[in-house]
Amino acid sequence: MTGSTFTVFRDTESTAIKADQTTLFLDAHDVLVKITHAGLCGTDQHFRHKGIALGHEGAGVVEEIGQEVTIVEIGDRVGHDNYCDNQTCYGFGDTDVGTFANKLPNQLEPEFAAPLMCGGATVWSTLTTYPLKAGDRVGVLGIGGLGHMAIEFASKLGCNVVVLSHSESKKEEALKFGAKEFHVTDDNDVLKTSIKNPIPLAAATGSIYPLSVSFQPSSVPIQQLINNGIRIQGSAVGSRPSIQRMLDFVVLHIYAPLAFEVLSNGKMRYRGVLLAKDS
Repeated sequence: MTGSTFTVFRDTESTAIKADQTTLFLDAHDVLVKITHAGLCGTDQHFRHKGIALGHEGAGVVEEIGQEVTIVEIGDRVGHDNYCDNQTCYGFGDTDVGTFANKLPNQLEPEFAAPLMCGGATVWSTLTTYPLKAGDRVGVLGIGGLGHMAIEFASKLGCNVVVLSHSESKKEEALKFGAKEFHVTDDNDVLKTSIKNPIPLAAATGSIYPLSVSFQPSSVPIQQLINNGIRIQGSAVGSRPSIQRMLDFVVLHIYAPLAFEVLSNGKMRYRGVLLAKDS
């Protein structure tokens, strides 16, 4: 069993950065990945100042492999799978069970792949796991880190995408991503109200897929679900085969998420990518 020692930089409640060391041991089926790029996800906001290293959307290079690993080799560029019970992809070091590391296609650069490992996989899994087909009308509420991916994935899968956003400034980009319709919720009292309760926006027998993160309890108007046959379906990121299909799809359609401004002030559009200093 091989041990690797890391310096871990953790944010704290006082916002001071604390540095300490930890040692991880590589078992026969594990791989050690040097994370070169990590997507900056909205979920990271929930865990700031919680004493952990942030950055769970990782892509990097395999540095060591266990004796029983056959899926990847040293030097392979990989992303990580969120279904792996033992993955520790936070920050710029990562250990995964070898069969849960996704090898990146040669055409896909790691700075584009990193945000796909969580945000992209969450959207892709929802669009491809559940009964959705070309020609279906798909509503996307909000154009953020997941929303812009949902628009492009859904449109390239042949769906008619309707976007609801509070900002007119995102209309041009939404249409470029493939949306057929764009509606500003702040200009429409009915839509603005429905954002808080999306059930009235769904067609009869339609489905709602909440992809946001919330630790607060929610109430559901059961009678509205019953009367219209509406289903609310959770979606847990993506399995390794699902993520691999997504990566191949991304390469085929030359898809690359963009990052603009700082996430914390609400001005970051789509996905930011953190780059390891010596990468």
